[in-house]
Amino acid sequence: MSIEVVNESGAPVAEKALADLARHVLDGLRVHPLAELSVLLVDEAAMTELHEKWMDEPGPTDVLSFPMDELRPGHMSGGADEDGDADPGLLGDVVLCPAVAERQAREAGHSTEDELELLCAHGILHLLGYDHAEPEEHKEMFGLQAELLTSWQEKRGR
Repeated sequence: MSIEVVNESGAPVAEKALADLARHVLDGLRVHPLAELSVLLVDEAAMTELHEKWMDEPGPTDVLSFPMDELRPGHMSGGADEDGDADPGLLGDVVLCPAVAERQAREAGHSTEDELELLCAHGILHLLGYDHAEPEEHKEMFGLQAELLTSWQEKRGR
């Protein structure tokens, strides 16, 4: 699985931990092991620009997801190549804003690292087609998110 984490935010972030979490989430959802994912960490100015451009919402947000291929959980690939072999697919980009995550973490009473992990998992679920606009969708997405984060923390002994 190719997971690229790029920190352009200027904030200290445990990039390897985010990559490991992303791998855990994708493995838990049975996404093709050769799928590609990009996680980008940006400052508030860059997140504000993205949020306004793509969501038509003012100010910065915590996480944005930009899906590429139409992958879904449990589907092992994004399709097939001309030989009929599974194509791993390009999931897309998850963009995180550590400054917003830090504020939210303080309000929630946990670490910024925990908040960034939650947001990263949340963004990956959006890439895979999960949403939370309707009550049933919300229940499914947040239930799965909690399950994945719990198993991640157990794996890390936390």
